[in-house]
Amino acid sequence: MALSLCSAKSLLFFFVISAIPVAYIISQERANPATHVYHYHSSSFFRECAKWDDSGRRFIVSFLDGGIGQVAVPDDYPPGTVLEEVTLVKDLELTGNGSLGLVLDRPRNRLLVVAADVFGNKYSAVAAYDLSTWNRLFLTQLSGPSDGKSCADDVTVDAEGNAYVTDVTGSKIWKVGVKGEFLSIISSPLFTPKEWYKNLVGLNGIVYHPDGFLIVIHTFSGNLFKIDIVDGVGEGEEIKLIRVAGGPLSFGDGLELLSPTKLVVAGNPSARLVESSDGWETAAVVAKFSGPVHRLATAATVKDGRVYLNHMLGFGYPKKKHALVEAVFSNN
Repeated sequence: MALSLCSAKSLLFFFVISAIPVAYIISQERANPATHVYHYHSSSFFRECAKWDDSGRRFIVSFLDGGIGQVAVPDDYPPGTVLEEVTLVKDLELTGNGSLGLVLDRPRNRLLVVAADVFGNKYSAVAAYDLSTWNRLFLTQLSGPSDGKSCADDVTVDAEGNAYVTDVTGSKIWKVGVKGEFLSIISSPLFTPKEWYKNLVGLNGIVYHPDGFLIVIHTFSGNLFKIDIVDGVGEGEEIKLIRVAGGPLSFGDGLELLSPTKLVVAGNPSARLVESSDGWETAAVVAKFSGPVHRLATAATVKDGRVYLNHMLGFGYPKKKHALVEAVFSNN
């Protein structure tokens, strides 16, 4: 590839935009949505991730050009109203890097955010911010120019406050302690498919399961992995490939647990609902949702029991209108 793109969203974005006729995009934008949508205005075309903060009654969104914002949803929200994004964080120390995956660490009242050099693959980090003051609590560099190509993409946090950050280029996971101290790297031959082209976009979306393990997806292979972290991660035996009936989950991106037995996989198509009855030793795709493909679904979140999908691309000028689309799953 002439241009090294670390993010699955970046790669898929250029593919989707080149493949979809402009007339189709216009028709889709004019059509009435099939499910509920929160539209909001922002200052930029690209929004990487969104998570619902119930205590603050707001969506928290990450900017691909760097930064964090919020989209407040008032209790008396009139349906159809276009909401407004407000910038919360523009970290000068991270200028030139994109803000990618994020996760709310509610017990510690903080937000963890991935920062990365999306196009150069020369810098990866994870930062934590206080959800009330937005003061930065720590910034931990995970890779630099001398470390080879790496690109942090998504993050989750366990019950102890440890963070786990995926490297979408190198297909590994960095573990960072509750105070920002670097702890270890989780790697496995299972994370590297035999086919070279499936390694172009590797480990991506990640979630922590309340039973004490991680679930992570490999985007281009569609493989889903279970990583047992209760007794620490060893080499191989605690990292298992989840056998998914109806898989593979190719082009899977952001993950979100709907319940201990149900997982939402954002990506292509817009989202798939995956269910397990044996503690995620095996699983099955039980339903799908197809939304606005031209906007490119990149992440999922749960608001008031409903799943909403973040979409990377906004349309309009000078204000860009973005869409958080409710995913209503069907087994058709």
